[in-house]
Amino acid sequence: MGATRTGVVWAAVHRALESPGAFYEQRASIVDIGGGTGGFAVPLAELGHRVLVVDPNPDALAALARRAADAGVTDLVTGFQGDVGDMPPLDEECDLVLCHEVLEVLNDPAAALHTIASILRPTGTLSLLVAGFHAAVVARAMAGHFHQALALLEDPHGGTGSRSGRRFTPEEITALLADAGLVPDAICGARVFADLVPGGLVDSEPGAAQALLELERAVFERPEYLALATHLHVLAHPAP
Repeated sequence: MGATRTGVVWAAVHRALESPGAFYEQRASIVDIGGGTGGFAVPLAELGHRVLVVDPNPDALAALARRAADAGVTDLVTGFQGDVGDMPPLDEECDLVLCHEVLEVLNDPAAALHTIASILRPTGTLSLLVAGFHAAVVARAMAGHFHQALALLEDPHGGTGSRSGRRFTPEEITALLADAGLVPDAICGARVFADLVPGGLVDSEPGAAQALLELERAVFERPEYLALATHLHVLAHPAP
């Protein structure tokens, strides 16, 4: 199930790095904010890119170090304990910043995006993944928690959302990015079906995981499915 939840986002990041002019040198300079144990950072380092992981959790960073060592990419992965507000000085502007499931837990998402924009090179890319608002209402209703669904509708930023109660609509993300001087590509839907299908079904049926991943890929860029997407993903670039 893990692959079905991250597969479409990983594919989008991989395509961004393969586009012409994605980075200046032989390998990209990447910052992974909230990258934790290196689920994205280590595979990116295995492709030859340099990755700085910024995360406030020391245990996650210790697991990142072990994971990088096991993969033989210790020289390409650096961990820093902190968050987007206190990142270490960078030697150069970044080619790519990953900010996945981070804005939800910040008091000031707008300030975080301004910081990210300041470290991106003019042709750099931000990969942003946030929890979607509409799917949260649907999920609560489907689970029979009708009062919670109604409360979330009435107070989108209340305590019944994600870890901090913050979830986003496509319109909110577009506005936040624009305010930070970032131009988004199309907003795509991640985990449209993966969080609705019981994990036991996927694990027990031969070929089910691959079929589910193919289904997620098929609806990733279809805007009519955004309302069902647990997470919204967008690649954004500094405005010219």
